[in-house]
Amino acid sequence: MQLSSALQLLPRLALSACLVIAPFAARAGADASASLRQLVDEPTELNDRFILRFKQPGTEYRARLTAIGGVFGERLEYVREMSGGAHVVRLGRRVMRRDAHEVARLLAGDDRIASIEPDTLMRALVVPNDVQFAQQWNLFEPLGGINLPAAWDTTAGSPAIRVAVIDTGVVPHAELAARLVGGYDFISSTTASNDGDGRDADARDPGDHGCNGAASSWHGTHVAGIIGAAGNNGRGIAGVNWVSGVVPVRVLGRCGGYTSDIVDAMRWAAGMAVPGAPANPYPARVQNLSLGGGGACSSSFQTAIDDVTARGTVVVVAAGNDNADAGTTQPASCNGVITVAATTRSGGKAAYSNFGSKVTLAAPGGGAGGGVLSTLNAGATSPGADAYAQYQGPSMAAPHVSGVVSLMLSVNPALTPVQVALRLKSSARAFPTGTGADCTTDLCGAGIVDAAASLVGLVATPAPAPTWSLVAGEGQAFNVSGTQTVRYGSGSNWITREVTGSGTCSNTGFGGDPIFGVVKRCEIALAAGTTWTVIAAEGQAFSVSGTRTVRYGSGTSWSAQAVTGSGACTNTWFGNDPIYGVVKVCAVASGTE
Repeated sequence: MQLSSALQLLPRLALSACLVIAPFAARAGADASASLRQLVDEPTELNDRFILRFKQPGTEYRARLTAIGGVFGERLEYVREMSGGAHVVRLGRRVMRRDAHEVARLLAGDDRIASIEPDTLMRALVVPNDVQFAQQWNLFEPLGGINLPAAWDTTAGSPAIRVAVIDTGVVPHAELAARLVGGYDFISSTTASNDGDGRDADARDPGDHGCNGAASSWHGTHVAGIIGAAGNNGRGIAGVNWVSGVVPVRVLGRCGGYTSDIVDAMRWAAGMAVPGAPANPYPARVQNLSLGGGGACSSSFQTAIDDVTARGTVVVVAAGNDNADAGTTQPASCNGVITVAATTRSGGKAAYSNFGSKVTLAAPGGGAGGGVLSTLNAGATSPGADAYAQYQGPSMAAPHVSGVVSLMLSVNPALTPVQVALRLKSSARAFPTGTGADCTTDLCGAGIVDAAASLVGLVATPAPAPTWSLVAGEGQAFNVSGTQTVRYGSGSNWITREVTGSGTCSNTGFGGDPIFGVVKRCEIALAAGTTWTVIAAEGQAFSVSGTRTVRYGSGTSWSAQAVTGSGACTNTWFGNDPIYGVVKVCAVASGTE
């Protein structure tokens, strides 16, 4: 953007900015550099990070940022590549969170930027409560509970279903030891991490102490216990689901966590590729996000939610704890999520809970009459002994719903996120009256989640078997889009594994020979319902948007691979001729692929 173009934006900007800080309006005739610097630093709620997408692909990120910053007299530093084609950048100084949106609006006027938004800190939505009760009223009481014991008569979970707890990580606890699978620490800031490093494969919670002098909350451990604490074991408490795995994904540390880390974690938890992170061997069908921050749903959150729900992942989020419209909190305000309000032991609206049209349904969060008992740790800062405690907040409500969703999918894994949401709403229990703070469907969604009712009439339907498409012959290298299921073998003998990015169709690559003395091949799994659209005839060049799965061949014989940008419909380009002597075509996968 030319400097003259930046000047043209200032009269409009001054009108909105004067509501925030008066000196900015007084400088409406200043240049673009001065316009940014009039967003005055203040000692609280400061932010210097942004999520940016460039209009044009390329790798010279730092050079482009230097040039863009020069227009505005600012220093823009490149931090890292994100999932979804975005990047994290840092402004050379910090500004108030409320003013960061104005910084983004000014920078968005540059012709090289497709979009830019503040990398907002999200925080755990918990209202700590020290009231002690030995009973888990939230699971069975008729007014405020979720009718769980009747659901256990149908299922206590399936090992094929996993729930990702995207939170502070999980501290070791006897109730969770046999329930945790995999996990990853996505906190990129060493200041926030409290464990001395950035991202790594250790999702244990070292404690989030140190923010404004607060002790560690062990928030993720409490949430994980609601979902999956071991049941029927003669000690402690019972979680909603006693069988399905819990995948701890750490995104919240000291003072919270950044949106950029959270959306990367969401994609990874769903089995998608994230730059710098290994493939997730335990993709989760349910994601619990008991976290949030101010503002309407950002494009980064919405895009990540769209990506993971398209893969069949159900995203459950807390409505927020500001006693305000949930449309003012993200990710609760995003489309495609199940947003959960909090109710009390009497079934009334919790005083702190957000509300409104964005709320899907409600679940026990605690408040008047008692909190929600779950797993915790006795350490004030670093981990200590196993403990149990009652917390209250929308953070406690969301995992009740996540646990129920995991039971539903345990019975019928073919349910889509839309089908799950519809069934939860249609089976929800009506709100009680006379609570002193009655919920209505306008305030708290369709009703209180009813675990048993959500399973009534739910017929076990096996997931449709995938179709397979040739991706490479034995000994050949191949590429896939993101993380895909690939099998190696022949006939009825196969080794199947998840492959991220690229692999080699060999015994070495797959770690075992499924059938000795027979020529093998590698095939990629395509979801049921995948359709194909012809994009080129044999010998022709073609282009695709982003990275797409393209197959080359004819009839029932095809060679498939991931293509980014462009390719050629030839045997040379695909590296394997699926059917000799027959004219081939190239087609791109669409539908449910």
